[in-house]
Amino acid sequence: MQAPLFEELEHTADWALRVRGKDLADLLRNAAQGMLQLSGAVPQPGPRSRRELRLDSLDRESLLVDFLQELLLGIEMRQVAYLEIEIHDVTDTALRATLTEAPLQGLDKPIKAVTYHDLQIEEVPQGLVTTVVFDV
Repeated sequence: MQAPLFEELEHTADWALRVRGKDLADLLRNAAQGMLQLSGAVPQPGPRSRRELRLDSLDRESLLVDFLQELLLGIEMRQVAYLEIEIHDVTDTALRATLTEAPLQGLDKPIKAVTYHDLQIEEVPQGLVTTVVFDV
């Protein structure tokens, strides 16, 4: 049986997800989906828009945090939910993605921030795995 793409882990005061991906693009996408599912971001029915996102970071871990933090910023400041995340180009320090967005209808559990707590992207036979801790 294949391991889940992401799973919630018990954590004392915050939330944690163990995330897997066959490569870095897959890991980033799965981490985003897991975070969005945890927060319970619900899109409104109706019009959708697409937005191009480009990020440059110091390393893979920083890229992951910056990417997830960018999505949180959209939820909080622009009041959008993400319907689709397409990652076109990714290296250890940069990415280019297209985000399909809709106005945010509701949010079950707000996430304050993505942390660097024990963050390390590890290579495993199936690809990559990491644990992301969210400040709630």
